Amino acid sequence: MRVSVVGGSDVDTATRDVARRLGRRLAERGHTVVCGGLGGVMTAVCDGAVEAGGHTIGILPGKRVDEANEFVQTAIATGLGHARNPLVVMNGDAVVAVAGSGGTLSEIGFAFVFDRPVAGLRTHAVEGVHACETPREAVDYVERQVTRRE
Repeated sequence: MRVSVVGGSDVDTATRDVARRLGRRLAERGHTVVCGGLGGVMTAVCDGAVEAGGHTIGILPGKRVDEANEFVQTAIATGLGHARNPLVVMNGDAVVAVAGSGGTLSEIGFAFVFDRPVAGLRTHAVEGVHACETPREAVDYVERQVTRRE
């Protein structure tokens, strides 16, 4: 399955480590990572996924695919800025939110609009976001939710 990972573009070391472990866990479980393709959580989750042999897709806000972080394997330029956020969410079967601020919160909102289950790691405490302590717990949660919907 594809899992959209949304989160902050400017994060601390501990959050970066969580995102990297999340990417690794997703890849180990055979999932493709979809993200916004830039820095912070996006770079870390892609790094972890690629390290574990997974595939990464970055849906970029700009017009150039070379703006993607070095771990994005399939870059999609949109030229839409933050308006690309719904595309990031729509292209996953589930969402994991890691930290973040307004952009992440908008992506959580789009997850509700598109009926995607949402796991949260160090992110907004919003009704409908399943708070998780570890990347393993987040991946297990989204796998269970998607399986129930099939």
